[in-house]
Amino acid sequence: MSARLLYVMDPMCSWCWGFAPVAEALVEQAQAAGVELHLVMGGLRSGSGSALEPTTRRYILEHWQAVNEATGQPFKFDGALPEGFVYDTEPACRALVTARGLAPDCAWALLKLIQQAFYAHGRDVTRASVLVELAEQAGLPRIEFAAAFDRMEQHTATLADFAWVQDLGIAGFPTLLAERNGQLALLTNGYQPLEQLSPLLGRWLERAACA
Repeated sequence: MSARLLYVMDPMCSWCWGFAPVAEALVEQAQAAGVELHLVMGGLRSGSGSALEPTTRRYILEHWQAVNEATGQPFKFDGALPEGFVYDTEPACRALVTARGLAPDCAWALLKLIQQAFYAHGRDVTRASVLVELAEQAGLPRIEFAAAFDRMEQHTATLADFAWVQDLGIAGFPTLLAERNGQLALLTNGYQPLEQLSPLLGRWLERAACA
């Protein structure tokens, strides 16, 4: 029996940041039952080459405020999304795909560091230098990660994640899927609290153990 938990998300998605404590608990629940996590990158705003318009910036910050109020996750609003900021999530997604290929155990740690850096500390995680620094903090060899991050195969693998998500028709993040023997079960599409999702995952894990 092959089983895993698929977390479809984007490290620069505010609701994924709000969902982070819930995801952490669910991953621990799954791993305690011997089911591993696989991160899949959604590509929330990939390939954008233009700076945010003021109206778009206000819209995004309103979303951040809603996430903060709903989940209690910290946000650094002062100076957030400064003038000229290009909200392109592809580099951060590619960093996680790179980490997933080099050392899967470090990918989860890197995800948390990227989210904290962007939302809680206001750092520009679209910059390769910042991502390399965070990858090193997550336990990845700096030079090896930096070299891999720039390779065409990582660009291709990241685009493959985006395409898989689009082909599945997933339009919102976070999305959590449970996979057993190639069959996918939807646990959530969008933010839900732990008290709703933990029993759902628990029942799926019981069925997976009996399969």
